[in-house]
Amino acid sequence: MKNILHKGLILLPLALSSFVATSSWGQEVDQPWMIRARALQLNWANQQNNGLNTTNVTAQNKTIPEIDISYFLQKNIALELTHTNPQPIDINVGGRSAGQLKGLPPSLVIQYYFTDLGVVKPYVGLGVNYTSFTNVNILNGAATVNSNSSGAVGQVGFDYMVDKNWGVNVDVKYIQMKTDVYVGSTNIGQLGLNPTTFAIGATYRF
Repeated sequence: MKNILHKGLILLPLALSSFVATSSWGQEVDQPWMIRARALQLNWANQQNNGLNTTNVTAQNKTIPEIDISYFLQKNIALELTHTNPQPIDINVGGRSAGQLKGLPPSLVIQYYFTDLGVVKPYVGLGVNYTSFTNVNILNGAATVNSNSSGAVGQVGFDYMVDKNWGVNVDVKYIQMKTDVYVGSTNIGQLGLNPTTFAIGATYRF
């Protein structure tokens, strides 16, 4: 999965340039805009290396609100921007609560929609994520992390359209997200957060 995402991330700019060059930018697409509001479950991979294997630094799974906006370049091709407010992430060390940080993880994904299945509109997507970590307070300030992370995003999902405008959405993403953990100035290892997200919500297309 990681190798596929890395290759896709390299090819994404070329694919996007090709789609933009051949696209009418929504002028020939009926209702080119789509907004979704979703409840999203974040399940962290918590992959650890070096000293983190012994200290066992992990992030707690949680549910957060999310809004995304999609714009259809063509009938089957859309760009999706996913956004949420900076979300608190609880951190455990050795299985015990050790503090908190905030993460702002917007993603930009190019999607392909299968549009010939009636009211069910499946899609797949590939894109990039950039996460900013702020308000880090772990072990009363003794530990800190890198301020940002970037990586690839893989996505599958579908919309069930109740009518022309409204629908129900189900979405799954795998996001590459990691950060180095420091105690003082010493790097004690890298935490591969790499969340898998499961979301359900409402779709409005216009």
